[in-house]
Amino acid sequence: MSLANIQTLAAHSVAAVEAGRNLSDVLAEIWRDHPQLSTQERGALQDIAYGCQRFSGSLRALLGLMLNKPLPRADIRSLILAALYQLAYSRNAAHAVVNEAVRAAGKIGKGQYKAVTNALLRRFLRERDSLMQQAQQSPEGRYNLPDWWLERLQRDYPEHWLQITEAFNNHPPMTLRINRRHTDAEGYLKILAEHGMQAEILSSHAVMLATPVPVSALPLFAEGAVSVQDWGAQQAAAWLNVQNGERVLDACAAPGGKSGHLLEWADCKLTAIDIDPARLQQVRDNLNRLGLSAELHAADARQWASCYDGSLFDAVLADVPCTASGVARRHPDIKWLRRPQDAKSTAAQQTDLLDALWRTLKPGGRMLLSTCSLFAEENGSQLQAFLQRHPDAACTRSETLLPNPHQDGFYYALIHKTA
Repeated sequence: MSLANIQTLAAHSVAAVEAGRNLSDVLAEIWRDHPQLSTQERGALQDIAYGCQRFSGSLRALLGLMLNKPLPRADIRSLILAALYQLAYSRNAAHAVVNEAVRAAGKIGKGQYKAVTNALLRRFLRERDSLMQQAQQSPEGRYNLPDWWLERLQRDYPEHWLQITEAFNNHPPMTLRINRRHTDAEGYLKILAEHGMQAEILSSHAVMLATPVPVSALPLFAEGAVSVQDWGAQQAAAWLNVQNGERVLDACAAPGGKSGHLLEWADCKLTAIDIDPARLQQVRDNLNRLGLSAELHAADARQWASCYDGSLFDAVLADVPCTASGVARRHPDIKWLRRPQDAKSTAAQQTDLLDALWRTLKPGGRMLLSTCSLFAEENGSQLQAFLQRHPDAACTRSETLLPNPHQDGFYYALIHKTA
């Protein structure tokens, strides 16, 4: 496939996200509709698609500086943004990017927008340093975050907000969880070395690859010896620390990463619930690959908690819905899809869910509140409100994990039910 066609598909993803669609869903459709794409072509398209979201604030600022009036067609605008990403942030040869983008514009607009595409991209190349500097004059152009999101980070993390924004603009690491029933980090490191891969040990059962690879290339992945899971997400099992024989509930289980980790951690009796039957199938597939099993239910955990058999659990993992603001590095479209009121809306869902799950926990048991958000409304504020509603609840530990080179952003709070 030509670079022009790859740019056109990437531009489609840009326009789709601007229309409110999830980038992962858009790319899944592209892979389905274009099965002829090679691994290299998929990688190139994915780099442009994700890069356009990661640096959307800067790219839109750059385009705005060069336009006297808005472009009349969204598809041409998206194509130019895709080409600007390649020129500003990738290692593609500039002449090839420009020539192929002009060619793509000719196909999209029947020749009408070739001249403007060529003029804008060549102007960027001539005035690159000046334009890049001007684009950073606005907060959105400099930090690649909506103003409301940046203001919220500055409010909640006055000493760390800049570190967080910088992390969001980096590529996420590929971190692996080693199945302790197979081997440990040192053992898997040797296996990786035998396959020409390098990695850094993060813990006794976690490593971070020096260079990401396709999941299919991971040694012993199909055999269940290893799973791809962010280092921050791996902390959930350690926090909950389930024991052999305990009855454990994973209330929002899909896609099953934490469910699998809990079952690797100990011989517990796990019940896993998810509201989406299709996503629950992902849990089943994941556990099958690991050679593990659990009792699975496709249900709204709030309703299920009111009508199940009533047997209380020793431990509950409440990995509740959230804005996912902590994983914006891994899903950069989140930054532009979320709205200021979303945290309040998800916090209301969390409240109902936590109250329902609390009823399933036996006295002396523990519930882990877990989110991949950095917003206080979904984390610390949610915890404090929960403790006020439940006199029999006591938080023994809580922590926000900020995005860093090893992990995404997460929040954990361990809550015990007094006997």
